[in-house]
Amino acid sequence: MPSALPDGEPVPDDGALPAQALSGAAERPLGFYLHVPYCATRCGYCDFNTYTATELRGTGGVLASRDNYADTLIDEIRLARKVLGDDPRQVRTVFVGGGTPTLLAAGDLVRMLAAIRDEFGLAPDAEVTTEANPESVDPAYLATLRQGGFNRISFGMQSAKQHVLKVLDRTHTPGRPEACVAEARAAGFEHVNLDLIYGTPGESDGDWRASLDAAIGAGPDHVSAYALIVEEGTQLARRIRRGEVPMTDDDVHADRYLIAEDAFAAAGFEWYEVSNWATGEAGRCLHNELYWRGADWWGAGPGAHSHVGGVRWWNVKHPGAYAAALAAGKSPGAGREVLSEEDRRVERILLELRLREGVPLALLREEGLAASRRALAEGLLQEGPYGEGRAALTLRGRLLADAVVRDLVD
Repeated sequence: MPSALPDGEPVPDDGALPAQALSGAAERPLGFYLHVPYCATRCGYCDFNTYTATELRGTGGVLASRDNYADTLIDEIRLARKVLGDDPRQVRTVFVGGGTPTLLAAGDLVRMLAAIRDEFGLAPDAEVTTEANPESVDPAYLATLRQGGFNRISFGMQSAKQHVLKVLDRTHTPGRPEACVAEARAAGFEHVNLDLIYGTPGESDGDWRASLDAAIGAGPDHVSAYALIVEEGTQLARRIRRGEVPMTDDDVHADRYLIAEDAFAAAGFEWYEVSNWATGEAGRCLHNELYWRGADWWGAGPGAHSHVGGVRWWNVKHPGAYAAALAAGKSPGAGREVLSEEDRRVERILLELRLREGVPLALLREEGLAASRRALAEGLLQEGPYGEGRAALTLRGRLLADAVVRDLVD
């Protein structure tokens, strides 16, 4: 089941932000994340805030229905307009995630985007993305999205091998994600991403190479590749604990990452974040870069997280409770925290070190600088950027990124 929300102070009923949150807002880009919490089935590895029809039955009534979900989410977009007041910024990025956003009618996704356009305006070069399940779209659906203003789409591929998909409880047919890339291109999408997962129990190096070949051969301009993380409370964690499937160790994850880097580099992809590769600057996911660079975004939907000017808040998780709050004219916020300058410094190091450009050495304290010199000597940081005042990971450093960043934040 979905993981728990963090603790925090209460969110005012009207959602009002502390005055300092909008200080200097004009200098920061603004994005929207729209969370669609519905899935046809729950994947065995997933602990996201998502719900199947069976899980919702009897717990939220009509308020939790996906049939009227778009109207409910639009209510939060209008709340955002009230909370942000006369903030003049147009929206730079929109990302619709889930769950499976494409379980909603294409027209519903378009209406949600139109609400952002009506309330805030979209920047002329705005990036507008939706995630999609390969089995829940067809050419007509994709054409409606494209005509409605979406210009980037991300398909969940995970693997090209049926037995790997089965362990993950993925229901799509091998080959369908690759066909979706062609359909999205035909519909006019400029940017297409495929998501891959490596390290699934039972996956071999050959399986992983086949998945990489299939993904690259489909012709996306962006690929995300994530090591499988087995979260407590998931079906996959229970299967591993019972000994039904083996746990993949860290050495295998490292080997798979190196295989991926070699394959992507040979195909003209460049890494720009530890788990993300693009064929060029234009192919990068700008919305995710908002997160990694600590910009402002409003997360609408059950369990969605937001950040504006050092204030972070999160919504109630259940779709029924979320809809009920908005129907009562109240913020669906469950809690929030105001980040200190030290919090923001640490988060910048944690997130920006994962980027190709790295993190400014000026953010590091004495202990962190000493750790950075050790990391440089050990071949974990690049010499060129270091001499220019930035800590940027080498390939070996990417494999050990979590350990490197722990040392640098001291």
